[in-house]
Amino acid sequence: MGLLTFSLNVTLDGCVDHEEGIADDETHALFTRLMDEGGAMLWGRVTYEMMESYWPAVARGDVDAPPAMREWAVKLGAKPKYVVSSTRKDFPWTNSHHIAGDLREGVQKLKDATPAGVLLGSGKLATELDRLDLIDEYKLLVHPRIAGHGPTLYQGGLPGTRQLELLSAKPLRNGAVAMHYRRAH
Repeated sequence: MGLLTFSLNVTLDGCVDHEEGIADDETHALFTRLMDEGGAMLWGRVTYEMMESYWPAVARGDVDAPPAMREWAVKLGAKPKYVVSSTRKDFPWTNSHHIAGDLREGVQKLKDATPAGVLLGSGKLATELDRLDLIDEYKLLVHPRIAGHGPTLYQGGLPGTRQLELLSAKPLRNGAVAMHYRRAH
């Protein structure tokens, strides 16, 4: 069984708005490595649609982008992508698959079938999966910014405090810190 790892950009005040992070070559290289290490991506519908609206065009060369972004886009197109949605059934982007029905059962089956692990990149979905005790690790890139607005991490709340064990903390040149935590048992 593979691990389910929640990975996201977050500001010091918990904002997870994708426009608030620092998007430079080092950041893209970090997320490309995370994607390479995992066997599949897992998103909610909103994140999928945001990604689908931009990255396939970058991969095709329709959008001018630096090499690190293009590398990410090409690898993302090839990576299996799983989407949780109760409102959309058709996901035409290459290697995209729908997880329907019972959330716990669908995500557990994905973990069981993906020994290299699953990389979760949706904040709202992470809240739901954490409520179901399905997230094993957290790899958050904490940006040196205070956004002063939402959406924020775990905005929907959890039933109790989640205890974590720090595995590593690595500062980047841009001032962000890559934090790696595992659930404490």
